[in-house]
Amino acid sequence: MSTDLNELKDLVATLKADQQAQKDKEAKTAWTKYVALSMIFLAVLSTNATQRAGGYSSTVMKQLNVATFNQALASDQWAYYQAKGIKQSIYELERDRAQNSTPAAEPKVIAGFTARVDRYESEKKDITKEAKALEAKRDAASALATTAAESSRAMGLATSLFQIAISLGGVCLVVKKRWLWYFSMAAGLLATAQMLKVMYML
Repeated sequence: MSTDLNELKDLVATLKADQQAQKDKEAKTAWTKYVALSMIFLAVLSTNATQRAGGYSSTVMKQLNVATFNQALASDQWAYYQAKGIKQSIYELERDRAQNSTPAAEPKVIAGFTARVDRYESEKKDITKEAKALEAKRDAASALATTAAESSRAMGLATSLFQIAISLGGVCLVVKKRWLWYFSMAAGLLATAQMLKVMYML
């Protein structure tokens, strides 16, 4: 009976020692919970940065399409301008021929040619104004596309830094080296600063 009691005491002592060792181990590695939480936070920020980079890329494509469309419309206007110029030249030639013919053409005919020449000159001014407005829209869209492309590249850098930070955090959890977590958090802070810089750059 006394042997059983001693065995039971030894078993309880062993269990208590194991339990204390487990508590000591958990206390020693309690900081890893914060590593895991910080990795989740960095993953959320990384996802946000990736989505924003995709949005900037979409903006680039959209603005390039707008620029191309406005360039095509401006080209059409300049072609229309040239057509009006050709017609104006024809009426100028006809007016000059009528003025220099013998006998001279009736003043009413010459006035009709002059009216057409003046009308085409006025139309050319309107066409020029419209073409330049379309070119201004093209230039504005191109500038927006350039800005969005730069933002996309800069946000890509933030995404890469987030991935490095998350990778370092993962290695930290495997090898249980706290200094790796500090490097991970430093990379995460750099990535966050880069992301905020891009977001407020526009």
